Amino acid sequence: MTTDALLPALAARVRATAHAGTPACPCGAATLTTLADRPDATVVRHAGTVAKAHAADADPAALALRVEAAARLPGVLLPPLASAPVTLHGRLVTYWPYGTPVDPEDPDAAPWEAAAELLARLHRTPVPAAVPAMRGPAKAAQAVARLRAGAPDHPATDPVLRAWADLPAWARGEAAPPTAATLVHGDFHLGQLVRHPAPGGPWLLIDVDDLGTGVPAWDLARPAAWYACGLLPPDEWHRFLTAYRAAGGPAVPSDGDPWPALDVPARALTVQTAARSVAKAVAADRPLDEVELPLVDACARMAAVRPSAPGG
Repeated sequence: MTTDALLPALAARVRATAHAGTPACPCGAATLTTLADRPDATVVRHAGTVAKAHAADADPAALALRVEAAARLPGVLLPPLASAPVTLHGRLVTYWPYGTPVDPEDPDAAPWEAAAELLARLHRTPVPAAVPAMRGPAKAAQAVARLRAGAPDHPATDPVLRAWADLPAWARGEAAPPTAATLVHGDFHLGQLVRHPAPGGPWLLIDVDDLGTGVPAWDLARPAAWYACGLLPPDEWHRFLTAYRAAGGPAVPSDGDPWPALDVPARALTVQTAARSVAKAVAADRPLDEVELPLVDACARMAAVRPSAPGG
């Protein structure tokens, strides 16, 4: 998590940024909220400002390019408050306006159509010069590496690793993708959406850590994987897919079977999520739950049917 020094320093910075140009903070310390405190990110909010300390191994040049790309895509990505990351206690820090997130307690209000339209617009955007490759496959590989290290003897590990081994090299982060001409979010899920200005502004995409060039189907892969595993209701999946197609998204054909384009990315996201789930369950010394078990079962089924997709 955070070091002892990082969190108070981050809190001081976010207060100063929120009240730039004023003599003192009128809000009080109680208004500081820690939104996330994970090894890969520490996020705090004060008033209408959010500060994010990125992973310790974040690449400064790549992150700067990603933040710059977000600043150039208003209406699609939440724009940063500062044009470049700063360094604080050895961590890169970026500043963002606060937006209202998706309510996890109200699944019926999930903005599937808005998310699909934003992704389609992102995928149709000309790729900015020098933007790095998306980090999706590399993050999947990291999840599998943690599974190997932390749960080598768990009975669920073997089907997950067999499904991983059947994926093409690009989906495992070991080779260039079959196409890299599209700007891709790289880690899309409903938690990557906020309304800005809060509380009721339009939906925007957040989190640029994995933004870059790559295969656009990767951004559809997590909802597709959950649908295939029986964890996302068919009507929600079809709302999302229909809206993406209607908005001219290039990741799948405009009609007909979308699965040849989605198969490999959906398998990769299933493996990644299953690997994380098993590793977390072992670390917590608990059994797999009702969401995690279907992911492992899907990996076992995938190992029996080789993937088939363009470039795969």
